[in-house]
Amino acid sequence: MTSSRRQELFRALKFLLFSISAGIIQIASFTLLMEAVKLVEWQSHLISLILSVLWNFTFNRRYTFQSAANIPKAMGLVALFYCAFTPFSTWLVNVLTQQGVNGYIVEAGVMVLNFVLEFFYQRFVVFKNSINTNDLAKKKAAS
Repeated sequence: MTSSRRQELFRALKFLLFSISAGIIQIASFTLLMEAVKLVEWQSHLISLILSVLWNFTFNRRYTFQSAANIPKAMGLVALFYCAFTPFSTWLVNVLTQQGVNGYIVEAGVMVLNFVLEFFYQRFVVFKNSINTNDLAKKKAAS
């Protein structure tokens, strides 16, 4: 396996681990909003998704992609992704739960879809030209 291929595999693994942590935040907040606050599924999904996205973006920008890209611009690009994904996923959660599919099962499926799409979007759009440009990457390159 080539060095760049190994680096991409490691990058995908880091993205997976941070996404799992974001998924924990999403499921925990979804559950709290559903059970304690008594919001409906689509409202709980929307709020928990926003919390998860903020967490995931912050850690993946710094540690996975090690990007020094302009934060507002990078977050704007992520926001564009979610301008498409959020209405679709919120609609999908609403439709499937209205058809009797368990909200937690639907939420888990949407999270997997989000993970796959977001990794490729961030890797090839958001951070395409700024990977390994932050202080962590520079320290690693210098050593």
